[in-house]
Amino acid sequence: MAILIELFITFFKIGLFSFGGGYAMLPLIQREVVAVHGWLTAESFINIVGISQATPGPIAINSATYVGYKTAGILGSTFATVGVVLPSVIIIYVVSRLFMKYKDGIYIQGTLKVIRLGAVGLIAAAAVLLMGDVFTGTWSIVIFLAAFIASFRFNADPILIVVISGIAGFIIF
Repeated sequence: MAILIELFITFFKIGLFSFGGGYAMLPLIQREVVAVHGWLTAESFINIVGISQATPGPIAINSATYVGYKTAGILGSTFATVGVVLPSVIIIYVVSRLFMKYKDGIYIQGTLKVIRLGAVGLIAAAAVLLMGDVFTGTWSIVIFLAAFIASFRFNADPILIVVISGIAGFIIF
């Protein structure tokens, strides 16, 4: 039972103090798992990174699950996974409660407008950066325009657009 609590506390700290996503967590996970606790070797940790990238889901959660399993079986994977996820759940819960309480405030509304503008700008920048690599000929432009019109004008299902575009690309190219 002590190892389960230790797994939970270790991964709770990792989840609480790691910012920037799963890849930013990897050095902290490696330090805790390999150097501090000695649960895995450095070579095994490298295998974790490879397995975590090859499986669906966030790398930090996959890593926690794998370390927990290698250390204490299914219960270990459960405790480690809950430990790494729980800080985010708590933070999101607190932020959402505060947001719901103050959502109509002038400062919150102003902040949200600016965030939306920033998000649109980032999406537009990504689209412009990808355009050079995506448009390889006349057919790629035709597929793009058809997808854009289907989405913008006819509000078509995005998944359907992606599937049909993929089929069209397979047939044409």
